[in-house]
Formats: sequence, C-alpha cells, structure tokens
Amino acid sequence: MTEVAPLLLCCDLDRTLIPNGKAEESPDARSRLARLCAHPAVELVFVSGRDLERVLEGIEEWSLPQPDYIIGDVGTTIYAPRSQTGSSDGDWIHWRAWTDEIAPYWNGLTHDDISDLFDDISAIRPQEPSKQGTFKASYYADRGINQDVLDAELHGRLWRNGMDARLVWSVDEAADVLLLDVLPSGASKLHAIEFLIERLAFDERRAMFAGDSGNDLQALASHIHGVLVANADPEVKRRAADMVRAGALDHTLYLARGGLFEMNGNYAGGVLEGLVHYLPETRALMRLPTDDE
Repeated sequence: MTEVAPLLLCCDLDRTLIPNGKAEESPDARSRLARLCAHPAVELVFVSGRDLERVLEGIEEWSLPQPDYIIGDVGTTIYAPRSQTGSSDGDWIHWRAWTDEIAPYWNGLTHDDISDLFDDISAIRPQEPSKQGTFKASYYADRGINQDVLDAELHGRLWRNGMDARLVWSVDEAADVLLLDVLPSGASKLHAIEFLIERLAFDERRAMFAGDSGNDLQALASHIHGVLVANADPEVKRRAADMVRAGALDHTLYLARGGLFEMNGNYAGGVLEGLVHYLPETRALMRLPTDDE
C-alpha cells in the first residue's frame, strides 16, 4: 500500500460530492473518491448544511464513502461515530463541546426565538422543519430582493436582542431561489473545521476543504487549502477569487477545471483534482485497476 502521511479531506455535499446540480458528473469520479478514502491515511469529513439524518440519507442514496466525522447544519453541529472507525451502524455522537463553544453568541436564545423575531417579515419564508436546527434558522427568499436592506433589518433585530449572529446567503440553482441561514457568529463551516483540526491535533498543511456555494465562501477563502469544483456558480467563483485576493491568500484557493484522469472537474472529480493540486502524492491513491500504467 502506498505510504502517505495523514490527510484531512473536508467536503461539502450537495453539488460538491453529491451530483445533484445541472452539470454532468464524470462516470468514475465517485469510484475514484471511494478508492482514495479507503486508504487508512485519509480522514474524511462531510461539511454540510444538512442535519445528521439528511446527511446519512445522502450517503446511502449516492453511495458515498463513510465519513470519519460529520459537520452538519452549516457548521453548527459536529458528530463522530461511536466506534471512531467510520462504521455504517448509524450510531453517531453529538459533540457537546462544540455546542458549548457556540451557544454564548446567541445570548441564551435559540432557533425558536429567531422565528418569533422574524415572523412578520414577508420577504423571507421559513425552510422545512428538517432544515432547521437549535442554532440554525433557515429561510427562502426570492432572488430579486434587496439583500442589503433586508440584511440591515435582520441584523438590527438580532442585535437589539443581544444576539451575535451571521447571515449566510447561497443559491439553490435547481429551485432558482435564495437560501438564508442565520447562525451564531462563531459558528461556520470554517470554524467547525478549525475546531476539528485543533481537537485532532492535525497538521493544517495536510487539510483541504472543497465546496461550491455561498455558504462555503468563508472556508474557501481562508488559510486552509480550498477547492471550488468546476460546476460552482460563476458568481461564487468571482467572489471567492476576490476574497482570497483581498486577503493575499491566492495560494490557498484552487478552481477545478478538469483534466485529472480525463474527468471534467465537476463534483467529486473537482474535489480529487484539487487534492492532487495541493498534495500530488494522493494521485496514486485514486487510481482504478482499469487505469493504464
């Protein structure tokens, strides 16, 4: 077996590993991902806006590798398998230490309090109950709204109630609708990944995050190696490039474009392409038996 130092692969799910966007997926992309993740040096983390139940449903529906950790609800929850082996027995432990870390930002309040605060604002509509969380309030909005005006009103109400919160916007391209997540300021995909790296005493230089949407931008434009899959929205690519340029972090963002093993760079193919960009030795871990030597 190829000798490789431990690496931490953190991936968004919908339209990053899960090919449920408009773009085509390369036929062997997920097979190569599974090949890579079977190596004992690879620690796999799913980083999703989904809750635990919907993450597990996605793993089964799309035949994804079993993760070693799950960061759910846009970074407001962290789970580990009870056995710590990534087994598929569905027995996952909620990390209370992360909840204790982010709860103070909301001044003792939770999702239900935010629902009451925003109940009279017709420009936003609550998402389904399965998409809500204790420290995550999620809404739909029409793409034509004035986000600046709405942000000011929402922030004002939150601040007046002593809540330190972030508003994270993204797009559901299939439904052609805006998505809004209201989160504690200290809770995000990036912060949860950093918390995990610290608790695992992991070498940050061998960690990578892959994503595609607006709620991935903070992590993609950070000090952690990031990759935007080729099927990401052009506006997300533009904003990500602007953010890393402003922070002099151009070297930490890779935009997949296709070519690795003749894959098109979409979804899992783009994730693998980015990983090879940062850690070239991983190419050998994703070869299939049918590849030419």
